[in-house]
Amino acid sequence: MDKVTEEVEKVKKEWDDTCRKTQEHINEIAQYGKSGRSRDEDNSNSLPRLNAIAQDGLALLSSLIFKLDLLAPQLPTDPEVQSARDSLESWKTLIQTLRLNLRNANMQAKANMRKAAQEERAQLLGGGEESTARRRNLQTKAGMTSAAESITESLRRTRQLMAQEVERSTSTLMTLDESTGVLKKAESEYKGHRSLLMRTRNLLSTMQRQDVLDRIIMAVGFLLFSFAVLYVVSKRIGLLTLQRKVTEAIKAGMAGKGELRPQDIIDKININRVGNMEAPIDQRIHDEL
Repeated sequence: MDKVTEEVEKVKKEWDDTCRKTQEHINEIAQYGKSGRSRDEDNSNSLPRLNAIAQDGLALLSSLIFKLDLLAPQLPTDPEVQSARDSLESWKTLIQTLRLNLRNANMQAKANMRKAAQEERAQLLGGGEESTARRRNLQTKAGMTSAAESITESLRRTRQLMAQEVERSTSTLMTLDESTGVLKKAESEYKGHRSLLMRTRNLLSTMQRQDVLDRIIMAVGFLLFSFAVLYVVSKRIGLLTLQRKVTEAIKAGMAGKGELRPQDIIDKININRVGNMEAPIDQRIHDEL
């Protein structure tokens, strides 16, 4: 049998026992104060005490209804759930009937007490030694009943205070459990954020090192590019200077010896070509530049 099903069966059994006992106490309240009952029996079970017991039974029945209402949705099968809900409806109707019976029983008890008081008054007013002894006996029993009722009421108030303290302690414990859970959750989140911050810090350090390395590479590349540009520009300037000097030499030669013949110029170019072919390759590259 499932654990929830066993719990439901226990609740139903407890309901039956509590309901039977509560009905018995209600019946005793209805019979309270009748002339056929003995005074000792009424004093041992006073009306406030019987009402307190009946009220406790009704409170227990209400708690059992609440408990079954919580357990019903947890049952394994739909027929069991439906049966539990049907029981809940019948229990609610029955507890309303018990409350109504308790109210009617108290009204009946008051009527019985008024009737018994009238009968006793009539007997006391009859006179005689029997009436005097009965009056004294009634006064003694009335004092004892009053003392018992006050003690019962005091015990009932003490019980209510203790129940309130238990409920308050239970709520405090539940609050502490919830606070502990929240603190544990916050601690786990803090640990997660801490590891995330450590990874972020390492990543930022790596990015900073990479940025410095990129800056160094860019600076070295810029320097190499600048050197190459300066080298090319210097070579170009040297070539232009050489060309200008050659042009000036040609102009100076033409001015000193007269105009050269075309055949002489061609011969000089051929001689220069033969000289360049015989020169080393490095020298020729330099001359071409």
